[in-house]
Amino acid sequence: MRLLILNGPNLNLLGVRQPEIYGYTSFDEFLQVLRNKYPQVTLEYFQSNVEGELINKIHECGFTHDGIILNAGAYTHTSVALGDAVSAVQAPVVEVHISNIFAREDFRHVSFIAPYCKGSIGGFGLQSYELAIASFLQNQD
Repeated sequence: MRLLILNGPNLNLLGVRQPEIYGYTSFDEFLQVLRNKYPQVTLEYFQSNVEGELINKIHECGFTHDGIILNAGAYTHTSVALGDAVSAVQAPVVEVHISNIFAREDFRHVSFIAPYCKGSIGGFGLQSYELAIASFLQNQD
């Protein structure tokens, strides 16, 4: 199984940005934990603060990968273009969030991506990514 983990803006600062919300672990550290825990899964990773680069990566991997785990960060709540990109590809997409977006500011309660996703997972810290991986593994043919 080949999955892409795609992180959006400011997620390159995990471990140092608002650790009370996002934790103290960098994503690179966590990615190694995931790769060790799921050796049967090829986990590719890409992060960008640029909306167009995220869209390009969805287009690039959306027809070649078994799935995409997408944390679009704040673009979740603002980007019609990312929602359109998700709707245009064949690979199923699971939307993830580290925090519970519904326990935060009202503008974070809307996702322009969720309607096109297989599912959405949030509020479980970095474990949200593990739950997304588990959902793909559980639904393997």
